[in-house]
Amino acid sequence: MVRKILFASLAIAPITIGLHYLADLSETTEFVLSALALIPLAWLIGEATEHAAEHTGPGIGGFLNATFGNAPELIIALIAVNEGLTEVVRGSLTGSVVSNLLLVLGAALVAGGRGTLDRFSSFLSFGLIAFATVLFLIPSIPGWDGDPDTHSLAAVSAAVSVALLIVYIAVTWYSLRRHREMHVASDEEIRGWSLREALIALAIATVATALVAEVLVGSLEVFAEKAGLSEFFVAAVIVAIVGNAAEHGGAVIVASRGKIALAGEIALSSAAQVAVFLIPAVALLSWLIDPLSLSFRPVEIAALGGSIVFT
Repeated sequence: MVRKILFASLAIAPITIGLHYLADLSETTEFVLSALALIPLAWLIGEATEHAAEHTGPGIGGFLNATFGNAPELIIALIAVNEGLTEVVRGSLTGSVVSNLLLVLGAALVAGGRGTLDRFSSFLSFGLIAFATVLFLIPSIPGWDGDPDTHSLAAVSAAVSVALLIVYIAVTWYSLRRHREMHVASDEEIRGWSLREALIALAIATVATALVAEVLVGSLEVFAEKAGLSEFFVAAVIVAIVGNAAEHGGAVIVASRGKIALAGEIALSSAAQVAVFLIPAVALLSWLIDPLSLSFRPVEIAALGGSIVFT
């Protein structure tokens, strides 16, 4: 029954997108509709990830979910860069890492109960996030006593971004190879969609999530103003959670079905991917729009470090 309701609720997404372009809705209405539309989309991404993992194993399944799920965040960040909302971009990206480590992983463990995570993969993700946090100090510290958006800091950030991307590519290649060697799918495990069907569903749901998230972000500023919320709270909490809707829903759904390893991979892979791929990618792509420096505020650096420690 619940699955039928969620499946039917997928219609909210195209309705929301259509009304955004064809009707003159208030920002509050758009915010509510887009937030509701993200719920069934997150469920669909969770379903597709679970079926894909039957073919690939939890490691690669979590990577696929993180990759598709982080696509909306990339789009949201570049839209915000184009609008000159640099503090929102930096706050939402650091908030994304923190929410994946604390909120998504925590909710998944609560929903799934007892289970076992891949220790090596988990420590690898933590190590990548810690490494990125240390490198972020290079452009961040000079910005604490001056303008964080200077061209020189953006140039330093570009160099840091290139270094992080090189590390990400090397580690991802090794990690995917390791997971592929560890997992051999049996006929008993594969009971649902084919890998191709799962990937197509992931792609469609991700595109829809990105479009809905764009509507939500567009209505967010007015909604936050009416609700009396600060820009930092909007960036680090609301935008981060919205951008991570796919991971949030997907991890909790698969965890509730007893697949703790897959849920853990989703949360940790997403957090690591944001830190060492998404943030550098946004910084480099911003040069096509308006160069963005990775000069994070002390509270953002502290949040990144603290999330690793407390996890």
